[in-house]
Amino acid sequence: MDQIKFHEMTVSFLRGTRMYNDGGTIFGPVPKAVWAKKFPVNENNQIPSQTNPMLIQYHDLNILIDTAIDPDKFDKKGARNQGILGETSLFSESMAALNLTNEDIDIILMSHMHSDHANGLTRLEGDNNYVSAFPNATIYMSEIEWNEVRNPNMRTRSTYRKENWEAITEQVKTFTEYIQILPGIEMFHTGGHSNGHSIIKLTQNEESMVYMADLVLTHVHFHPLYVGGVDDYPMDSIKAKNFWLPQLYQENTKFIFFHDPYYCMLQFDQEGKEIIDSMERTENPLVPWDENEK
Repeated sequence: MDQIKFHEMTVSFLRGTRMYNDGGTIFGPVPKAVWAKKFPVNENNQIPSQTNPMLIQYHDLNILIDTAIDPDKFDKKGARNQGILGETSLFSESMAALNLTNEDIDIILMSHMHSDHANGLTRLEGDNNYVSAFPNATIYMSEIEWNEVRNPNMRTRSTYRKENWEAITEQVKTFTEYIQILPGIEMFHTGGHSNGHSIIKLTQNEESMVYMADLVLTHVHFHPLYVGGVDDYPMDSIKAKNFWLPQLYQENTKFIFFHDPYYCMLQFDQEGKEIIDSMERTENPLVPWDENEK
């Protein structure tokens, strides 16, 4: 399992479910002739993707950032439409490797509640009975996101699925624009990818690490105009990236990823142009990438 020791924090990149996503959907208005030079694609115009939650162990607490997809909650058609491979999520295996069970999770930080991030919040027990997958956890998300989840519009109805959130209602705590979860762990509302989308910043000894969630879907998406067709409010995504990225580059921030199949972490110079540190995933990607193409 991939891990980063960040001063007093240990960040583990848990293995979730691997997926294929339509390349055009993920890169939106960016032409394939441009993005395909920077990211590999298979013969079906699909790019590889992960849904790999991150576990922070800090102050004797187990803190999960987003959740994996539970394939058992999808029938064959649903799995196909979501691009989910016919395999079991490796989330439980990752937890077991750390001598943990779902009951050991104390806090969950939800960047947003789109199904590919929130599906693992609940599990199926019996016929059509969904229960909390992490019964002892306090679940944090922005107030806007929680309101959107319970009152979806025509576009979001298919992703804010009741089976992912009804069973965890009593566990949810919300915030408006900012919250400090613990000293060194902060959430900031950004909007963009979803109306209530948030990022998570970790700070230790004046060093920082940030999870941009789906504002930066992959290592290619740092360009402000690389906004996927999956973003509900694309102009807000561009605004948020233009606001956050320059200051994070100046702070020498390390960026960590949920979806990227090649990198767990990247760090850029203060101009945001050159990679000065990185950590590649040890898990083999669905679509190999030649070293010379990186």
